[in-house]
This record gives sequence, structure tokens and C-alpha cells, in this order.
Amino acid sequence: MSQTLNVAVLPGDGIGPEVTREALRVLRAAARWRECELNLSSYAVGGNALDRYGVPLPEATRQACQAADAVLLGAIGGPKWDSNTGDLRCEAALLGLRKLLGVYANLRPVYVHSALAARSPLGQDRVAGADILIVRELTGGIYFGAPRALRLQGTKRLGLNTMVYTEEEVARIARVAFTWARRRSGHVTSVDKANVLECSQLWRTVVGEVHAEEFPDVTLSHLYVDNAAMQLVLHPRAFDVILTGNLFGDILSDLAATLPGSLGLLPSASVGATVGLFEPVHGSAPDIVGQGRANPIGAILSAAMMLETLSEEAAARQVRRAVNLTLDQGIVTPDLGGTASTTTVGEAICEVAFGRHPAHAI
Repeated sequence: MSQTLNVAVLPGDGIGPEVTREALRVLRAAARWRECELNLSSYAVGGNALDRYGVPLPEATRQACQAADAVLLGAIGGPKWDSNTGDLRCEAALLGLRKLLGVYANLRPVYVHSALAARSPLGQDRVAGADILIVRELTGGIYFGAPRALRLQGTKRLGLNTMVYTEEEVARIARVAFTWARRRSGHVTSVDKANVLECSQLWRTVVGEVHAEEFPDVTLSHLYVDNAAMQLVLHPRAFDVILTGNLFGDILSDLAATLPGSLGLLPSASVGATVGLFEPVHGSAPDIVGQGRANPIGAILSAAMMLETLSEEAAARQVRRAVNLTLDQGIVTPDLGGTASTTTVGEAICEVAFGRHPAHAI
């Protein structure tokens, strides 16, 4: 029996609606191909939510995301709202969504397609064939730790953030990384700063314990974050699964985006509870809004990760295959040296994956 998929769609700001439109084109075609019922509902988030409702994550959006099977997010933010502070920052919506949904594991696959390796600033010989999964802890660490403050201490300004992890938080994200490694090449590199930070010392200890007790068949190595950053640039093919905390994962995953030569290619999934959050890793790119230049592949591959998480693995494989074939054919947006529009790329991927069927997008 076919299933019903209920997706809360948050197109967001800037190029978010443009790339989300193409991801929805592919999702609709996949649903027809699999004979699934797909229910899509769109909600405000980020800057457009601030303009309409005065907050970046309105209550209607919160409720819809909690009730959905999955959430698809485009991008948030832009110069118009850069001066906002505290809970009125666009970024507060993203942190709020993660906390609301309880998604503690961020998965960022980074694959360098052979047709694009020459575009990497790191050089074709170094990056060709690199295939990495970064598993980032998402709801702990310095982004959420307390106390935090920006205040006066006497007559001097003080900024304070706290990096904190519990044993349970480290163990559960370690299990995610080791489980994925079993499906891949069987190697986890855990990244920390245990030579300086007590928080990282706990991280390294607990990761080692989970490995020894539950995943002895997986190879485990440890790197300090500064060395990991250097090795990621020098020897990216040496990595399989990278496991790390919230702050270090944020930095390393964006660094890894240099490998294929464009942020527009990279998807992500934030999982761990009932409802997953799926989004491309790029920003809102306000400088190219409305020009048809936005690369939709990251959004489309995020939709593929959604399909896989919702037990539609066959459709997810079709989408990934279609993306690879489209790249082989050189149907790419200007960030990859091509001339194709956002819509042209989306239509090409949709056609290769699921044939010539109408796939009207919102």
C-alpha cells in the first residue's frame, strides 16, 4: 500500500523559494512514480516571517512542523534583517526549529563528482572521488550551553558562552556516526580539542567507550580540530565519516564545501527524533535573487535525503542518479561554469529521474 507523506515546506528568504520550487518539482514526480500521496503546505520562516508576523518562527509554523512527517527548508536571512539581535535574528528560527524538533544529528554528505573535480580550488587530483559524511551534533555544545551573556562587567564589556556536553549527548551522536560508517567504508574520525578542553576530553572518552562496547568492527581514529581542518584540505579522500560537536562541525562542514567547488551542491539532513529537517547548506544569496542563477541541486539532494528517511529509498536513488547524469551532461548553473537556469536544472533532473511527466511546482 502506498503511503501518505506530509511535508511542511519553509521556502524562506532570498533564493530559498527558487531552489525549494525545484525540490518540490522532484518530490511531486517521485510521489507519482511511487504512487504515494504527497501533501505539501507552505509556511513562513526567517526574514519573511519577521516581516509578516514580527517573529522569525511563528507559532503556526512551529505547529505545522511538529505535525508533519518531514520539514523542507530553503534558506533564511538577508541584509534587511542583519541588524536584528537576540530572538529577532533570522538564525534564531533555525536554532529554534532544531530544538523544537529534537533533531540532534546533522548529516552532511560531501561528494566530489568526477565532472566537477576540476572546478575545486583544491585541485582535481586531490579531491576527485572524495566521499565524506560529516555527522555533527546539533543541539548541544557552545551554541546552546548556559550561561551565555553579553554584558558589562564593571566598565568593561564581557561576552560569555559555555561549551557543555553530557555523556548521553555524546553517546547518542557517536552511535549515529558508527551506524553510518557500517553502511559506508567502516571508518570514523572523531574530531575534538581534547588537548585543551575538558568538554572535548569527555567527548573523546565517551566516543571511545561506545566504539569498544558497541561498534568494535568499525575503525576509529581521533584528530584535534586544527589538524582535522588541515587534513581535510590536504587529504580529503582519507576520510569516510567525520564525527564532531556542534561548533567544530559547523566550521568543518563549511570547509568541506570547498571540495566540490560550490555550496550549491550540498544537501543536509537533521534527524534524531520523529520529524526530520532537510535543507541545502547554502545561504540565501540575496545578490542573485530572481535571476534564475541559483543552483537547486543542494535542495534537490536534500529532498532525496528526505525520501530516504521516509522509507522511499528507491525514489531517493533515482534522484541521486539523475543528479549525477545531469552533471555529466553539463546542465549546470553559472556557479559551476554553466549557463542553465535554476528551472532548467530542476526540470532536467526531474525528467532523467522519473520521465516526462508534468511536475508543476508552487
